[in-house]
Amino acid sequence: MGIVNVTPDSFSDGGRFAHTEAAVAHGLELMAAGADVLDIGGESTRPGATRPVLEEELDRVVPVITALAAAGAVISVDTMRSEVAAAAVAAGAAVVNDVSGGLADPEILDVAASTGALYLGMHWRAHSTDMQSEAFTHYDGGVVAGVRRELESRLEAYRAAGIAEDRIILDPGLGFAKTADDNWLLVEALDEIESLGFPLLVGASRKSFLGALLADADGTPRPVSGREHAGAALTLLLAQRGVWGVRVHDVTATQDVLKVWRRVAALT
Repeated sequence: MGIVNVTPDSFSDGGRFAHTEAAVAHGLELMAAGADVLDIGGESTRPGATRPVLEEELDRVVPVITALAAAGAVISVDTMRSEVAAAAVAAGAAVVNDVSGGLADPEILDVAASTGALYLGMHWRAHSTDMQSEAFTHYDGGVVAGVRRELESRLEAYRAAGIAEDRIILDPGLGFAKTADDNWLLVEALDEIESLGFPLLVGASRKSFLGALLADADGTPRPVSGREHAGAALTLLLAQRGVWGVRVHDVTATQDVLKVWRRVAALT
């Protein structure tokens, strides 16, 4: 899943694709590089980000989705709003990627159910302004048990809304209401999340826990621009674990890693 941030304030690309033409061009580049799905988002979910108003989010994503769907791309809309999800599906999106798992706007579940879109429900506890506070990064019984328990609870809501079980993908929510160590514990224990019985999407690309891992001698995290090699290594691990998908910024690097892995696997 290749990321197209149609935002002025995303942590990873700083507004490089905030305008329709640039976002569409970037999406076409990701398609050419081998992205299976393009994830189009109009709201930054970096820690501390301010939410755009509804009309602004719609204006950002709908023209990009329309253009890229017309070019033959499989489109995912990265949104927490039911109105944006409905407009995106009408414009050609086949996937609703809701990082709030239906908690920010429960009506988004009705959109997924009524349209038949694939629904990606992520583990989430709070909006960007609050999610990394101590109140939201504490898990009774540890992060793995907590995330599994809370995702299981969300599955009840998805079923109640009428989303078909074969249309549900889960995401453990790396970087959302989690410490750096929490993220690594979740990566190590993905089988615990998979035991819920649903495919997993994992989004680790360029996130701050990679920056912390690669910090320099004085503890300064590696900048976003220097995290791609670590992200590619983690992609390889995730592929070996058999996850359904990975959400990445650099599709070329990801495909290179996967090609090497598949070639070696073909020898055995």
